[in-house]
Amino acid sequence: MREIAHSHLTAADVPSEKDLNKVLQLLEPQISFLEDLTKMGGAMRSVLTQVLTNQQNYKDLTSGLGENACAKKSHEKYLIALKSSGLTYPEDKLVYGLQEPSAGTSTLAVQGFAGATGTLGQLDSSDEEDQDGSQGLGKRKRVKLSSSTKDQSIMDVLKHKSFLEELLFWTIKYEFPQKMVTFLLNMLPDQEYKVAFTKTFVQHYAFIMKTLKKSHESDTMSNRIVHISVQLFSNEELARQVTEECQLLDIMVTVLLYMMESCLIKSELQDEENSLHVVVNCGEALLKNNTYWPLVSDFINILSHQSVAKRFLEDHGLLVTWMNFVSFFQGMNLNKRELNEHVEFESQTYYAAFAAELEACAQPMWGLLSHCKVRETQEYTRNVVRYCLEALQDWFDAINFVDEPAPNQVTFHLPLHRYYAMFLSKAVKCQELDLDSVLPDQEMLMKLMIHPLQIQASLAEIHSNMWVRNGLQIKGQAMTYVQSHFCNSMIDPDIYLLQVCASRLDPDYFISSVFERFKVVDLLTMASQHQNTVLDAEHERSMLEGALTFLVILLSLRLHLGMSDDEILRAEMVAQLCMNDRTHSSLLDLIPENPNPKSGIIPGSYSFESVLSAVADFKAPVFEPGGSMQQGMYTPKAEVWDQEFDPVMVILRTVYRRDVQSAMDRYTAFLKQSGKFPGNPWPPYKKRTPLHPSYKGLMRLLHCKTLHIVLFTLLYKILMDHQNLSEHVLCMVLYLIELGLENSAEEESDEEASVCGPERCHDSWFPGSNLVSNMRHFINYVRVRVPETAPEVKRDSPASTSSDSLSSLHSSRRPKVLQRENSGTAQVFSLVAERRKKFQEIINRSSSEANQVVRPKTSNKWSAPGSAPQLTTAILEIKESILSLLIKLHHKLSGKQNSYYPPWLDDIEVLIQPEIPKYNHGDGITAVERILLKAALQSRMNKRIIEEICRKVTPPVPPKKITAAEKKTLDKEERRQKARERQQKLLAEFASRQKSFMETAMDVDSPENDIPMEIATAEPQVSEAVYDCVICGQSGPSSEDRPTGLVVLLQASSVLGQCRDNIEPKKLPITEEEQIYPWDTCAAVHDVRLSLLQRYFKDSSCLLAVSIGWEGGVYVQTCGHTLHIDCHKSYMESLRNDQVLQGFSVDKGEFTCPLCRQFANSVLPCYPGSNVESNLWQRPSNKSIQDLIKEVEELQGRPGAFPVSISSETNLSKEMESVMKDIKNTTQKKYRDYSKTPGSPDNDFLFMYSVARTNLELELIHRGGNLCSGGASTAGKRSCLNQLFHVLALHMRLYSIDSEYNPWRKLTQLVEEMNSQQGNEEQQPEVPILYHDVTSLLLIQILMMPQPLRKDHFTCIVKVLFTLLYTQALVALSVKCNEEDRLAWKHMGALKKNACDAEKSYEVLLSFVISELSKGKLYHEEGTQECAMVSPIAWSPESMEKYLQDFCLPFLRITSLLQHHLFGEDLPSCQEEEEFSVLSSCLGLLPTFYQTEHPFISASCLDWPVPAFDIISQWCFEINSFTERHAEQGKALLIQESRWKLPHLLQLPENYNTIFQYYHRKTCSVCTKVPKDPAVCLVCGTFVCLKGLCCKQQSYCECVLHSQNCGAGTGIFLLINASVIIIIRGHRFCLWGSVYLDAHGEEDRDLRRGKPLYICKERYKVLEQQWISHTFDHINKRWGPHYNGL
Repeated sequence: MREIAHSHLTAADVPSEKDLNKVLQLLEPQISFLEDLTKMGGAMRSVLTQVLTNQQNYKDLTSGLGENACAKKSHEKYLIALKSSGLTYPEDKLVYGLQEPSAGTSTLAVQGFAGATGTLGQLDSSDEEDQDGSQGLGKRKRVKLSSSTKDQSIMDVLKHKSFLEELLFWTIKYEFPQKMVTFLLNMLPDQEYKVAFTKTFVQHYAFIMKTLKKSHESDTMSNRIVHISVQLFSNEELARQVTEECQLLDIMVTVLLYMMESCLIKSELQDEENSLHVVVNCGEALLKNNTYWPLVSDFINILSHQSVAKRFLEDHGLLVTWMNFVSFFQGMNLNKRELNEHVEFESQTYYAAFAAELEACAQPMWGLLSHCKVRETQEYTRNVVRYCLEALQDWFDAINFVDEPAPNQVTFHLPLHRYYAMFLSKAVKCQELDLDSVLPDQEMLMKLMIHPLQIQASLAEIHSNMWVRNGLQIKGQAMTYVQSHFCNSMIDPDIYLLQVCASRLDPDYFISSVFERFKVVDLLTMASQHQNTVLDAEHERSMLEGALTFLVILLSLRLHLGMSDDEILRAEMVAQLCMNDRTHSSLLDLIPENPNPKSGIIPGSYSFESVLSAVADFKAPVFEPGGSMQQGMYTPKAEVWDQEFDPVMVILRTVYRRDVQSAMDRYTAFLKQSGKFPGNPWPPYKKRTPLHPSYKGLMRLLHCKTLHIVLFTLLYKILMDHQNLSEHVLCMVLYLIELGLENSAEEESDEEASVCGPERCHDSWFPGSNLVSNMRHFINYVRVRVPETAPEVKRDSPASTSSDSLSSLHSSRRPKVLQRENSGTAQVFSLVAERRKKFQEIINRSSSEANQVVRPKTSNKWSAPGSAPQLTTAILEIKESILSLLIKLHHKLSGKQNSYYPPWLDDIEVLIQPEIPKYNHGDGITAVERILLKAALQSRMNKRIIEEICRKVTPPVPPKKITAAEKKTLDKEERRQKARERQQKLLAEFASRQKSFMETAMDVDSPENDIPMEIATAEPQVSEAVYDCVICGQSGPSSEDRPTGLVVLLQASSVLGQCRDNIEPKKLPITEEEQIYPWDTCAAVHDVRLSLLQRYFKDSSCLLAVSIGWEGGVYVQTCGHTLHIDCHKSYMESLRNDQVLQGFSVDKGEFTCPLCRQFANSVLPCYPGSNVESNLWQRPSNKSIQDLIKEVEELQGRPGAFPVSISSETNLSKEMESVMKDIKNTTQKKYRDYSKTPGSPDNDFLFMYSVARTNLELELIHRGGNLCSGGASTAGKRSCLNQLFHVLALHMRLYSIDSEYNPWRKLTQLVEEMNSQQGNEEQQPEVPILYHDVTSLLLIQILMMPQPLRKDHFTCIVKVLFTLLYTQALVALSVKCNEEDRLAWKHMGALKKNACDAEKSYEVLLSFVISELSKGKLYHEEGTQECAMVSPIAWSPESMEKYLQDFCLPFLRITSLLQHHLFGEDLPSCQEEEEFSVLSSCLGLLPTFYQTEHPFISASCLDWPVPAFDIISQWCFEINSFTERHAEQGKALLIQESRWKLPHLLQLPENYNTIFQYYHRKTCSVCTKVPKDPAVCLVCGTFVCLKGLCCKQQSYCECVLHSQNCGAGTGIFLLINASVIIIIRGHRFCLWGSVYLDAHGEEDRDLRRGKPLYICKERYKVLEQQWISHTFDHINKRWGPHYNGL
């Protein structure tokens, strides 16, 4: 065994650097052999393990003594390969080293760490172990990269001491051939091998990294590496052992570090010239293609083991190296704002940057965090935080950062900040660490907050379109930053870090930093005009909104400040559901999960489902009438809207701004619907979870003068209608005031407050820092700097004495603010200076010990804006307090004077119970009231002042005079808003117009609808039917020169052919036994009948005895719109030239209706005719039936009796011919030609009346198979049967039937000599009249008549045909019963034969039929076997009557429909049991006086044109003469009662898995292979290969072929591997959707989510409905050509 293994392995080692694939092919047999050995069980594995790991064998083989000489040669080749791979061997031992392994060497890869110099330092393994590796790592604290070290890697001294090691070396070298991987993995069950292999794998880790970087197919290689490593490192015991013995962690971290070093570039952040910081270049393939992921995922994998992670967190050296690694990503992908040109090339590298930060930094971080959950792990957190801060300090030094961030730069990647933030959060939340003990000094905090704050400001800038010249990708970055997969590793830690900084820094400093970063400082002035040095006017408003929104989020978000995991999950879910209803899977996707799977709280876990059921209701999947299918959705419960809707969370989590609007719209709708608030509500104020005590300092932001000055200024500006302020600003201002009142520090005592006189407040605007007391503080005068043009200046021009006193007042009250000469906006600009001063103080304090000079300021941007000469000082008289401003705002918002009245004056209760539901929802007015009430609650003083203010009647705010200049700046936004509203209005109006137009158009267009209306007119004025052309808009009659046509869609249909005679629908076969045979379908039965007739009778006569079109019949439908045919032609021309329109083929005549855009492919000409004619035609005449019969015969005989003579070619007749061509071409030739003589006229004749038949039958099916519902046609407006009849009649008249053979004769006249026919034997006989299909006869008779038809002629034809039908029913009944019954009836009827109404008694007639037919052989040859089949029921008179009625009903239904279309009479509605009598009276078969007699007898409808017994015997004689020769067939051909049920698709099983399991492995019957894309036809159950080239026939793939054979061009297929249904219609196809949904009502297209799927019966019904009603083309919108390739 060993020898074999050896020789194979040696053979495997021979080839070195040849072409990869060639080598692999050569080795194929050896590797396969090895693989087979591993499958032979445990014993064999242990033998192989021995061979592979035994060092002695290996040494012997490679030393090359004696017979092993060849082995030595191969070994030398291998050494060369080893060298060339950059993994050098220790030089001195190159040849002999193998025989003398130096003492103390383990099998591990020996690592030396390259110093910064670039020489390859070689350390012997024994020394390395003494050093413990830590200094080696320590030396590499910062890599300065010079060109010499660029390509430097870990210096691996690889020594192979066993076969296993060499084998792995080759495996890696050849990029992990699949077979080798399988071989190496198959051995893993052997424990000894497993350990050896894992160590070898670790030893080669650096080599793997290098090969991976060089590889061209890094994707496949990555998968194979992970395939191996996941099996090795997932085992905690093994991972721990390797970590201890082989320094796995050191190797991994170092390898990662080296890997990234190959693509570093100099960072341009902050100080471009002198920056020492290096970052990864996201454009490099390494990052772009995620080449690093196998190594990172291994790292994450081993960090999930507690024991390994602890070692990592305890090892300071490792932490330093890791922070070093993380800092490579700090500040990568820097964006610089383009100010002039649009950027030429939009790079998409940003996605690589986000992926890298998430995978390489964030995921390991979450992995480490999951082990820091308890108090005992405090030490680890301290370590991480310490080294993180050190790395941050290094970073600040490297980029030369002092206090001002460089303008117009932003990077979204600050992994060091985020590590720091997340470990802080964990420390406070889980480990009970004291926050201050892990926080740095104030100066470091100030630096830490700058970059995250910069990102928040940049987000606002990006949304304000200030970065528009950087292209779309910058928006992409802003979205990715907040997107659900990234947000809790990106924006959440950033906001949390800012919250921590805010809670520890001076609040005034923080607030003024925020406004400065957002560049809106200049806007915060009392003056009505100002100059902004850093921001264009159009961006000011949105930036101000951004700043305020950011403050609101900062102050009200509690994600890391005290919410429990379940509360967070609930808040996230509510926010997502408020934006939109969501499906279960999208909700799973949108809830940000803790990226580390072992962290405990994962969506899909128990808590996810329970929270979901608590906050949301499930809406089952529904359909919209347009056919768009909804999935099952979750929608928020009412109480969630009422109490939990949190706009702040929504704003934080929206990727698109429109989602915020959508959430507000839904909230508004809820309030309207529940009656809580009728108007446009403001975002509600939501109570927050209490703050964790460590973060109490955050609330000081709400109680600092700077913020109060800002709030006061903004309230004042809004009240004075200054430009640039929106409702959103007011909303946020009020929100902040309310937050301040909710979180006021301590109940201030009223006495203390009352002392507050002017002398205490000389320092600034407000006396203290508490919002509650500052609210009532009156501010009298403010000095502002304004542009000279401002209105304030003029007011100030008379130098009155008051101005002196004013200035003196100023100097006493607040010199600090107003004595600054260079301040563009006095009060707040000084705050910026204040911020500077504080910053300097802190820096001096911290650096004075080191005796440093004060650092110079880095930015010279803040040169005194006073240099702008046109600024001048003005003093404004204000005399307001925040409270008075609020009350005035209330007046302004409500539009009434004195609208605010303190509620507690009426109802003292208000002060006692603070939570009043009426204030929860509402608009600005409600918000102001709520705030005033809270202010009054907080202090008696405020309450008193509010009352006082309300007593003074406030003068109205003067209406503003708008100057021309101001008019220009009248907010663009508002104008846009108005324009949008106008547009909406117009669109709505247009839509309603179009709707009403369509309704009227549809009524007018079908002429049969106007006919009844005209009858009423007294004089018979000639008025023609008027049509509107939807293209040119003119109305007028259709004329011969300029005919009008209906827009129609012609399609071939086999739906009728799918009717079956049993009620149970067929099931889709899901086992081999169940098969579907098509011989019981309507189409099959009709086919058999026609071929039987053609065997025995004359062909031309056969083709008149049946209808075709059950399969491939042409169905005509219209949208009801008409157009001139010449207009249509020019419309088609324009479509032909318009290349954009795909989706239908203009060359095939397809187009969409110009008005309603419905799909169509032809135009059906409207027959010109005046309505008066038809009125005359409808008058009942008193002629006898005999006269009428004669008239009918004469009319049929006249060939050209047509108002339009065919000889003269008119436009109309041309069009009629062309539409007839279209109708013929709609279906395939095989569905048109049934004649034995090809191209015979009889064939066309048959085809034409069958088109009428198909359309009538289909309409009957659309009505549910009967006419009980009555009324106008459901498709009344859509029906074009009248026009279709004209076209068909015109063409039928071209073929005149020879009067000899006209069936009308046989029906209405007695033939004298019966025997003449039998004379000529050799000729085939005509089809006996009793074998004729009566409905076909009806259509032939009517279409042979000149149009328009007279009503009495129609009735006459129906009466005559009914006698034939009734006789057929009697014959069928007589054959159905057995001999005794027949005899009994024969006698019974014979007795009554001489009664007066014998011709109308079915007993008499039946007895006569039996006696006549007994003369022939029809009843003979009934063997015993047939008797068994005949139903044993005893026939009672009732059951016989029922049988006869059922036999006649299908004919009556079709005839009634025809009458309804030709003469426009409404159909009566009725119960099912009286359908026969109602229809027969409607058709005029029933004498009018007859309706009283109760038990209704069908025979009473008979009206024999000639003596009944004579004509019946004549008909029976034909049958007898046929049965003489062919008794069997004679019986089979008798027309049976038609029992066709409505067509259905196959019934599908409940669970999708049953279909999938049977079909996805099923072999195709044509090519006997398992198809790649199996599909099954839902109409007939045939199994087909979608797109399978194997089953292609003449360039048609199988599905397309099948759709033509099974559905005449319409196919409905279920794709087994995707669970979706695809529709093929002609040359187009579309994806319809899925009828299988999961438990949450969602589709699972392509079975990606792998959820169990269940049938959705409603959807399947909709599919079936669209199939039956032929509306696939109209309802489904996304069609594409399939080029016969499906």
